[in-house]
Amino acid sequence: MDSAPIRVAIVEDQPLFRDLLKESLDQDENLEVAFAAGSVTEARAQMKISEVDVALLDVDLPDGNGIGLGVSLRRDCPAIGIVLLSANDELDLLLSLPDDVRRGWSYLSKSSTADLSILITAIQSSRRGITMLDPTLVGNSAPKPQGDLSKLTKKQFQVLAAVARGLGNQAIADEMGLSLNSIVNHLTAIYAALGIQDGANARVSAVLNFLENTTRTPR
Repeated sequence: MDSAPIRVAIVEDQPLFRDLLKESLDQDENLEVAFAAGSVTEARAQMKISEVDVALLDVDLPDGNGIGLGVSLRRDCPAIGIVLLSANDELDLLLSLPDDVRRGWSYLSKSSTADLSILITAIQSSRRGITMLDPTLVGNSAPKPQGDLSKLTKKQFQVLAAVARGLGNQAIADEMGLSLNSIVNHLTAIYAALGIQDGANARVSAVLNFLENTTRTPR
């Protein structure tokens, strides 16, 4: 596995929050803030995309939005990971992503970035092409009646929710007190129930299915 630091770009229009993000990420020796900007225009003009592994993008920017910027970055550099940040629950924006750029997008509420471990997990997940959803929003989610997720058992829904939070199989097993083989078997059953082909993009498809077929209660 590559031991080089993950190079992160930050595009956030609030200077104080942008500085807080930079200071937080600078605490981790496995991360490197390669670029910081306050607008779409500045990012497009000055960011050297070849020097960035993951971009943290505010959804609402003064001259555009993180979705549009992220799509253009991904099309210029398909390997770049994207983490969207928002002060509001705009999680459903991920469902509007074009099919060709859906891998490696994560979403965090700005309040969750105060927990450095959550922020780092989102960055690492997106770097690996995994989609991670804000843990608090996932925790407030329930299956829609008659939706695809109603086919799942309670345990399977818990496993899928853990996948949506960016956890790997071993971490899910540890959290739920189950064996690794049990988690693998649950995931195989989940993919089959949701009509998802097991493969490199299965987890991304499962997370997007989770997002589309759940409702969230207000925090």
